[in-house]
Amino acid sequence: MVERNFASATLSINPDIEEEEEEEDYFDYNYDEPGSLPGTIDLPSDAPPPDIVLIDYNEASATRLKINTPEECAPYLDTHSVSWVDVLGLGNEETWIKLSKVFNLHALVLEDVVNVPERPKVDDFDSQIVIIAWMVMLKDNSHGFYIEQVSFVLGEDYLLTVQEEPERDCFAKVRDRIRYNKGIIRQRKADYLAYALLDAIIDGYFPVLEAYGERIEELEDEVVSNPSRQTLQEIYKIRRELLALRRAIWPQRDALNTLIRDGSNLISPEVRIYLRDCYDHAVQVIDIVETYRELSSGMMDVYLSSISNKMNEIMKLLTVISTIFIPLTFIAGVYGMNFENMPELKSNVGYPAVWAVMIGVAGGLVYFFWKKGWFENFSTIKDDSETEFNNSVPIPKMQQVVRNR
Repeated sequence: MVERNFASATLSINPDIEEEEEEEDYFDYNYDEPGSLPGTIDLPSDAPPPDIVLIDYNEASATRLKINTPEECAPYLDTHSVSWVDVLGLGNEETWIKLSKVFNLHALVLEDVVNVPERPKVDDFDSQIVIIAWMVMLKDNSHGFYIEQVSFVLGEDYLLTVQEEPERDCFAKVRDRIRYNKGIIRQRKADYLAYALLDAIIDGYFPVLEAYGERIEELEDEVVSNPSRQTLQEIYKIRRELLALRRAIWPQRDALNTLIRDGSNLISPEVRIYLRDCYDHAVQVIDIVETYRELSSGMMDVYLSSISNKMNEIMKLLTVISTIFIPLTFIAGVYGMNFENMPELKSNVGYPAVWAVMIGVAGGLVYFFWKKGWFENFSTIKDDSETEFNNSVPIPKMQQVVRNR
């Protein structure tokens, strides 16, 4: 077991994270094969063991340990300090069998933690509370987000967390609060630590939603002024991703409500008050997601209307041009007939007279259309669209919730 000063411990973030993920990953759930035994673990046998980091702290001190084997965690579980065991990655089956013995995990708990993704929920096992949550983080290009499962096993004086992906998480500020003894986190027990991590997960939705608000605002301007096929594809993509966000946050709100409502000796009444604040933020996230979904659905109607208006204007322009040239074509057709007894054919002024008649007819039609205001529509369609967009209801701007605890 490697021990080092907590102040020098910082989890590294891999900069070479994949930029693209399959959209289907947003909507996957884990399904057991028919007839499989309860508690079956679905992990590759040749997978490397996960990284295990233990942060043990009390009001006076904090220590960070790099754990080599799960058995090394056992001595810290019987102390009066708070032990946070963070498992980074799913690893292999052998490691989880050892972890289940150290933490006395039920087979069904092990199944929910390891076989990801599982729907967010809360299960109470008397001596332990199991919480399944989904964490989202914005991608580097601000288009799309990463989503992964984070599992909590809360005991009397310890908290076991399991992260699906070891490269990234949103717990850096919680680690800093423990590291520098900020707020009251080192004065509280493991239930407050669980709240702090859940609160960090819920707050992680706000930067993602802020990016989506900016994308929707840009798209709405594009839909009104210059819609294209790429615009339609972007609308569908945003609607799909917002649906994934809704699918992630709704059950988490129910899980928080379960922690607040159901009594458990592992969660103190004081921490339940903090969980209410976390629940309020989850409701706020849901409201914003629903608002953006309505806006994205409305953009589809605006897109269809814009395309229809654009087509109507093009057809109107072509109709006006055709109308102007129809009488000119008639006149040219009449005088293109080669009859011997057409008097204008031998007149010296016949040719310029025909041109004068055609120009007069075309000019008369242009003047008639101008008086009707049809040409005005062609020249001001862009300005009218911009005016209509600027006078519309603005998209609500997201402000990230920042609180000091």
